[in-house]
Amino acid sequence: MQPSRDIARLIEIMAALRTPGSGCPWDLEQDFASIAPYTIEEAYEVADAIARGDMLDLKDELGDLLLQVVFHARMAQEEGAFAFPDVVEAITAKLIRRHPHVFGEARDLSPAQVKLLWQQIKAQEKADKAIARLAAGLPHRPEDKGVLAGVTQALPALTRAWKLQARASTVGFDWNDARLVLDKIREETAEIDEALASGDKAAIAEEIGDLLFVVANLARHVDADPEGCLQAANAKFERRFKSIEQALEAQGRTATEATLEEMEALWQAVKRAEKAGS
Repeated sequence: MQPSRDIARLIEIMAALRTPGSGCPWDLEQDFASIAPYTIEEAYEVADAIARGDMLDLKDELGDLLLQVVFHARMAQEEGAFAFPDVVEAITAKLIRRHPHVFGEARDLSPAQVKLLWQQIKAQEKADKAIARLAAGLPHRPEDKGVLAGVTQALPALTRAWKLQARASTVGFDWNDARLVLDKIREETAEIDEALASGDKAAIAEEIGDLLFVVANLARHVDADPEGCLQAANAKFERRFKSIEQALEAQGRTATEATLEEMEALWQAVKRAEKAGS
């Protein structure tokens, strides 16, 4: 079997890997649950390639992500649920349905009008999906009802916090000023201080969670992605700590041989150098 630019070849390869007797033992023992973590990981690797501006890696990572789609579709086909063409049909139908200003008669809309139309279409889709589940004999999902419906549990916690609060804001449950969110952050840090004084680990963890939740909301109020903010902070920490290690290496030492005071002094020197160079 030869490589190909045709999606049909990828589907054939996946089918071969999942064929009992002649397929791959590892692929054959997988199911939706076991593959799901790989799907999430591949999505993150796509995002990483984009962040690095590495188009060669991006091509490969997009292929890995596409494989995940084909893998799930093949397992669904084996169960008689749906196949890859059904996935393609579903997403093309959704794109056409959600863009009547491109593919339909709703022309010359402003960005605000497009956003409103998008929300109306999604609300109708949710209602139609509930009817379809009922017709298929599938159980009702309580999480499909209400303002917060559809914010998936699988999202990173900071992103999910951002989305939950964005949804709540659509019905007016929100602060109208970022400074008020900052006041809430101060309130939460005070509560952490109280929890620390009590020594109650469960209470401390709960208050830290509250703080992170409000920090995500502050990011939303200033149009910043909290997950992206934390990723940038992680990268900054790694860069600065590596600079400390390099400075110590130049002295013939390692971080384990340095005192906290020495490393803090080097940290501050790195910060000053970065500011001077910016």
